[in-house]
Amino acid sequence: MNIKIITVGKIKEKFYRDAILEYSKRLSSYCKLNIIEVNDEMTKENASVNEVNIVLRKEGERILKSINNNEYIIVLAINGKKLDSIEFANKINDLGIHSHSNICFIIGGSLGLSDDVLKKANMKLSFSDMTFPHQLMRVILLEQIYRAFRINNNEPYHK
Repeated sequence: MNIKIITVGKIKEKFYRDAILEYSKRLSSYCKLNIIEVNDEMTKENASVNEVNIVLRKEGERILKSINNNEYIIVLAINGKKLDSIEFANKINDLGIHSHSNICFIIGGSLGLSDDVLKKANMKLSFSDMTFPHQLMRVILLEQIYRAFRINNNEPYHK
């Protein structure tokens, strides 16, 4: 299975980079992982609606250039479907069974995702009603993907 994660912005904090590296290493036993970082746009503190839309559009264009036609697109969105870890594992397993061996997760920047990116999605997924920094969300997503593979392989995982 091929897992791609497209994310807006670079990880600056070493502790996040270390966690991402660790989960990437663990996942190498289960899938081919590709993490693509697209540049984020500088946003003014009190940006107008128009300025926010410009930022989202520019980031969205960068994201869309990294998507392939044969991928099942899952965007992380606060208004998406909530799954527990077992349901998430089942979703990944079902995608593989139904010839969707290329899964692309998309994590937006601090302002979220453009409408064009959201329209391209096959699924919107929410991890919580809470807001998380997108750097931390990358770690959380990787951990849940790793947990899903452990569950699907009937291997022990922390409950």
